[in-house]
Amino acid sequence: MKSTSVRLDRYLKKALSLARAEVQLLLARGEVFLDGECAKDIQQLVGEFTQVVVAGRLLQNRQPHYIQLHKPPGIVSATRDHKHKTVIDLITADCAAELHLVGRLDFNSTGLVLLTNDGRWSRRLTNPASGVEKHYRVTLDKPITPDIVAAFTKGMHFGFEDIITRPVRTSFTDPLCVDLYLHEGRYHQIKRMFGHFQITVLSLHRLAIGNVVLDSKLAEGEWRALTAAEVSGLGQYGEG
Repeated sequence: MKSTSVRLDRYLKKALSLARAEVQLLLARGEVFLDGECAKDIQQLVGEFTQVVVAGRLLQNRQPHYIQLHKPPGIVSATRDHKHKTVIDLITADCAAELHLVGRLDFNSTGLVLLTNDGRWSRRLTNPASGVEKHYRVTLDKPITPDIVAAFTKGMHFGFEDIITRPVRTSFTDPLCVDLYLHEGRYHQIKRMFGHFQITVLSLHRLAIGNVVLDSKLAEGEWRALTAAEVSGLGQYGEG
């Protein structure tokens, strides 16, 4: 995975228009601090959340933010839209302008949406190889049948992309209301899978992404910061 970190000399060259020799001089004088520690090597890495202080001047002090939102219907999963309110518009924190989505939900779909300003964390989660499980509750206009369950479990062919979907686990007590567990997120995947059997999805609600479950205390449109355990649990996906 591509790193978002840069070498210290390159960072300072861009931030302060310094030559390599000038950076070395600052280090020799002990005037460069990374996360409170005196920098010793121009090849040290500066990440997107590394605190950087040079000669007493604070150059960077960004903090990572991780948020879960209960998305209502009729909201666009985007950072901006000219016609409709977006998920970003629902975030009242000062960090809202920095945030981007970690995966999307359709306009009329509801449930758990994750947002962050940590690009490395979000790329790891959205990488198809990450294997993060997503839990959806789907209501249908026609009952699900055993042959449909078997097809989902085996994997379905999507002709446009010429791919076979990964196995989808199903669970239900009502044949018109089905819980699906996916390990990928192809374009309109759930609607397309049911559409293959001439079944229309009436509603789609995301209940969980990995270890993060939609907080039952959040009403539609409300949000909260993720806990440290939620952040670290999701951060394990895609490692190794």
